[in-house]
Amino acid sequence: MGNITEFILFGLSYEQNVQIFCFIFFLLCYISLLIGNFVIFISIHFSHLFYQPMYYFLIHLSAMDIYYTSSVTPKLIVNLLTGRKTISYNYCMFQVFSMHFFGSIEIFILTTMALDRYVAICKPLHYMVIMNRKNCNLLVLAAWVGGAAHSFPQLSMTLNLPFCGPNEIDHYFCDIFPLLKIACTDTYVTGILVVINSGILSMIIFFILFTSYAIILWTLRTHSAEGRRKALSTCGSHFTVVVLFFVPAIFSYLRPPTTYPEDKVFALFYTIIAPMFNPLIYTLRNTEMKNAMRKVWFQKFWGKGNLN
Repeated sequence: MGNITEFILFGLSYEQNVQIFCFIFFLLCYISLLIGNFVIFISIHFSHLFYQPMYYFLIHLSAMDIYYTSSVTPKLIVNLLTGRKTISYNYCMFQVFSMHFFGSIEIFILTTMALDRYVAICKPLHYMVIMNRKNCNLLVLAAWVGGAAHSFPQLSMTLNLPFCGPNEIDHYFCDIFPLLKIACTDTYVTGILVVINSGILSMIIFFILFTSYAIILWTLRTHSAEGRRKALSTCGSHFTVVVLFFVPAIFSYLRPPTTYPEDKVFALFYTIIAPMFNPLIYTLRNTEMKNAMRKVWFQKFWGKGNLN
């Protein structure tokens, strides 16, 4: 650790007008993210959809969106109103851990959702046996174990970095590559380990997901027009979320350990934009989800009677 007790974040911009605009924009984004994911969580939990594997995974994804984004966004919003954007060493380390912990759990949850769609479309006769609640719970548990296996080594590497000189981080939150840049030691080996643990892992999982959706599209040739329409709508929503999350993350981590000005823009996609759009993507074209939301919020909570 050296003698550093806090870091200074450069943030997104030092121009007053830009900071005010970003404050309003990201505050609205964060509120929308919380409301959207909370509505999805409650709607599924109090409806029959809770017993369907796809939606069971979706409530876990919504929870991860909230946890994941809340480790970064509130601090970003507060810093946009302050002149000197500081973050304590301990909170910086917490951000490094929570970002990779909840972010990797989200990646594994997206993988389980792709597995669910693959089994439902490619092996429909065995779907209820393969995707029973016990197996779904095991898959969620595996996602949490995978998140821990990914994030604790990242945290350990970061905690072992000595900081004894510059304490300015050219980012709006604490991440490993910006911290490697200001560490008082040779970070080449650590950088390569981060690329393997984050970049290559993200690329492999993205390739697996892309392949699974390609197989699903190929299988849909034999389905009815109505079946193809419903499956394409669901899988299209899933793959949109995957692209919004994975492509910026791969750009950020699958490269030599250094920093670029574009990092902040790409990081906004997987820290704020994608989690904010997830509720919209999963509800706008999903009739089951919209019906469940109407029944839960109008009948159970507002007592409006039966709505069709």
